Amino acid sequence: MPYVNIKVTQEGVTAEQKRALIEGVTELLQRVLGKDPATTVVVIEEFPTDNWGIGGESITERRRAAR
Repeated sequence: MPYVNIKVTQEGVTAEQKRALIEGVTELLQRVLGKDPATTVVVIEEFPTDNWGIGGESITERRRAAR
């Protein structure tokens, strides 16, 4: 049973985009690895930009500095 965890920042990912990710990842695992879609689990986690850091600073700080 494949388990895929997709982590993104909370920046307006729509329900339609999430549905497309779930369908796409499930199809990819079936096509490439022959995995059964009925047992494939896909979880999407969204995090506030304050809780995601790159290079020693939060995404919130990076976005603010880029303006």
